[in-house]
Amino acid sequence: MPLANSALAEKARAQPFVRFCETVKQVGKTDYEAIFNASLLRLRNEQRYRVFADIERVAGEYPCAIWHSATGPRKIVLWCSNDYLGMSQNPSVIGAMIETAKLMGTGAGGTRNIGGTNHPLVELEAELADLHGKKAALVFTSGYVSNQTGISTIAKLLPDCLILSDASNHNSMIEGVHQSNCEKQIFRHNDTDHLEQLLRRVGRRRPKLIVFESLYSMDGDMAPIGEICDLAERYNAMTYCDEVHAVGMYGTRGGGISEQRGLAARIDVIEGTLAKAYGGLGGYIAGSATMVDAVRSHAPGFIFTTALPPAVCAAATAAIRHLKVSSEERVRHQSRVAHLKSMLDANGLPHLRNESHIVPLPVGDARKCKAVSDYLLDEFGICIQPINYPTVPRGTERLRITPSPLHTDQHIDQLVVALSDAWRKYDLRK
Repeated sequence: MPLANSALAEKARAQPFVRFCETVKQVGKTDYEAIFNASLLRLRNEQRYRVFADIERVAGEYPCAIWHSATGPRKIVLWCSNDYLGMSQNPSVIGAMIETAKLMGTGAGGTRNIGGTNHPLVELEAELADLHGKKAALVFTSGYVSNQTGISTIAKLLPDCLILSDASNHNSMIEGVHQSNCEKQIFRHNDTDHLEQLLRRVGRRRPKLIVFESLYSMDGDMAPIGEICDLAERYNAMTYCDEVHAVGMYGTRGGGISEQRGLAARIDVIEGTLAKAYGGLGGYIAGSATMVDAVRSHAPGFIFTTALPPAVCAAATAAIRHLKVSSEERVRHQSRVAHLKSMLDANGLPHLRNESHIVPLPVGDARKCKAVSDYLLDEFGICIQPINYPTVPRGTERLRITPSPLHTDQHIDQLVVALSDAWRKYDLRK
């Protein structure tokens, strides 16, 4: 659907709620609770209301966990976690966090400028710069914030900057583009011909920032990084690559798809997270010392927020150091992914084809997607959260499965049996 038509369609869906709000205001006194309740009712009616499973992960038992349901605690198997390699369970990572907390306490004590620049955080930034072969790195409180404030700050610092953004970029990147107040142009997803058309129109002289992801987490497809770098060099543009779902997972040291393809040196800004493959918390950007210093000195999302605690930083550093020298987790992980995909094929269960560790199973209906997710959890103790709009476009609702190195053949067999049963029960086409 064209972007303009899609926006109009969404506006039309919102009209009943908008009219309700106008009616509430016209009676002379705004009923705030009624407005909030109406907004929630709309989400429920569209099957977009999110229900969180109360999960207690048990160290040493991943991917198993305890689900605190309405009927009491129950053991389940997690199949949708972003703790891709189970590093939050790694003894060296846990040990680094515990020992650092004992030595330094639990909090950072302030912003980076006001007492929060703890030594483990400085070590973490050096480790991240080394991971990507860059001169410097800057840590933020989350991957979301690193995109939101990183993109907006870099673009604001470039006079008359034009941002060229992939149509499938994550919400954090979209927000970063929006908050920059710079002109933006959207190129079709992974379409380098379209990107070149846009670059050719603007020419070489105007500052430009191309923002894209190396691995798109909802479909599991990968970006043509080399072609994007070729275009950036040809048209004198900066590149900003989100490696959130790839760091730790790909490359001989876990530097992501850019390292795996030998392209990291050609990318100006690499952004990543510490909360997925590294099993911790936080986000970062890495690049030239001058660029990082400029962001450090100007970014509100960095300047005005409390720094990550020392124990969190020490745990992240331990995870990065481990995965720089150990490929065991990545090799095992890829074998688990391949085995699951082959079992899905053997049982006629559909999944979106890709080269990555993301295994999306299309459902295409919000109500059925939620129903299947509930059924798997209630009947089989299998936790896979439904992915509905606005995370994915309407009509492309799915279950997003993320195998780990710790899922066994038995886990995979149980999953495939449960999925086959759910597909029959809800009459989903294979």
